[in-house]
Amino acid sequence: MKSLIGIDIGGTKCALVRGDANGNVTEKIRFETTGYQDTLARILKEAEALSKDALAVGVSCGGPLDEKRGMILSPPNLPGWDQVPIVELLQERLGIPAALRNDANACALAEWMYGAGRGTQNMAFMTFGTGLGAGLILNGRLYGGTTGMAGEVGHWRLSPHGPSGYGKCGSFEGFCSGTGLWELGRGLAREYLQRGEMPAFLKSKDCGSFTVAEMAQAARQGDPCAREAFATCGDMLGRGLALMADILDPEVIVIGSVYARCRDLLEEPALKRMAAECLPQIMKTCKIKPAELGEQIGDVAALAVAAQALREKEDK
Repeated sequence: MKSLIGIDIGGTKCALVRGDANGNVTEKIRFETTGYQDTLARILKEAEALSKDALAVGVSCGGPLDEKRGMILSPPNLPGWDQVPIVELLQERLGIPAALRNDANACALAEWMYGAGRGTQNMAFMTFGTGLGAGLILNGRLYGGTTGMAGEVGHWRLSPHGPSGYGKCGSFEGFCSGTGLWELGRGLAREYLQRGEMPAFLKSKDCGSFTVAEMAQAARQGDPCAREAFATCGDMLGRGLALMADILDPEVIVIGSVYARCRDLLEEPALKRMAAECLPQIMKTCKIKPAELGEQIGDVAALAVAAQALREKEDK
C-alpha cells in the first residue's frame, strides 16, 4: 500500500514514522537529537530507509521556520540548525514531495484531519505545552499569514503583570503554558508560605520543588494554593479564548497538552470568563474541545503535513 513519511524534529528527540493518509502509523523510528550534522544525517538516512512506495514526506519542527522556502531558521532548541533547507534536502534524497510546518500548524492539521476538528471548515488549535502557539484552519485551509507567523497568540499581553512568556510579562503564554502555570504556582506558593501556610505540592520550603503534575494532583485534593493557580490560569485562558473566538469566529478551538490533561481544573473558569468576554452569538457556536490525539499527536502531525503536501501536488 502507498504510504506517507512523517518527521518530527524536537530539541531532545526526533521521530520518523511511516503511515497512511488516515493518520495510521505503521512503523516508527525514534532517536535522540544530538549535534546538527549527526542528527540531520540520521534523519535523511532513516527517511530513505522508510521511503519505499512513499508518496510524500512531512516535517514538523519548532520555529522559527520559513515554511514557504522549506527552511529551518535557528530554533532556540536546535543549536546549529541555521538556514537548513530541509525540504530541498529531502526532495533530493527521496524524490518525492516534501513540506515543512511549525509544530503548532502541524498539530492543527492533525486535529483537523484526524482528531477533534474533523468535519469543520474553521478551527483553531492551541498547543498549551511548554509554550503557547496556535495553528489556524480557515475556510478549510491552513492559514499561515503573510510571513508564515500567523497564530502566535502566546505573544498577546493579557495583563500588565504576571508570569513571563514569549519575552513578555503577563502574556498569554506566561499564564497559559506548562512553564507559565509552574511560574504561577511558584509565585503563589511564596505568598502562602509568607502567611505561614505550606502548599501541599511543595516538597520543601524551596518554592521550585514541584512539577505541574504534582500541583494538579494537589488541586484535585483540595489544596487552596494549587486550586488558585489553576483558577487564575483558567481565567486567563478564557480571556484569550474570547479574543480568538471574536476575531476568527471558528466552529471549534481545540486545546492540547496541559489543557487536555487538566481539563477538570481549567475548563470551568475558562468557559466562565470566555462567556463574560465573548460576543454572545459567537459563544453559542464556538465549541472548546481538548485535543483527541494525545501523546501520538507529534507523529500524526508530521503525517498530516505529508498528506497536505500530497494533496497540494495533486491539485496542481
